[in-house]
Amino acid sequence: MTTQTTAIPAHVAAHVLFHYGHKGIPAGDWHAALITLIDRADLTAAKQLATAFPDYGAAVLLAKYDRDGITHLQNIATGQNTTGPLGCPLCGDTTGPHDLRTGLCETCADGDQQ
Repeated sequence: MTTQTTAIPAHVAAHVLFHYGHKGIPAGDWHAALITLIDRADLTAAKQLATAFPDYGAAVLLAKYDRDGITHLQNIATGQNTTGPLGCPLCGDTTGPHDLRTGLCETCADGDQQ
């Protein structure tokens, strides 16, 4: 585990925003299919996909599970990203440690969330 979350590039944030119906940029066919796959996966499979595709995985998990996730992605996409960790997409923990690949806190990454 690490104390940093995955850095989400602006174009990835824009692709995920578009997927969820917010202003963004449509992804190409392959990345659009990846976003859809992560979105439709159960949490265990989504974590596995986020391990293989950390930027898209973190962005989708942020959009799905963080109450302010869409706002964070909008800030990233427009270059207004806040400093510091965004917090765990599942429980909102900002103290960490956080998994670098998924952005999840140690408790959620281990499957111990309630």
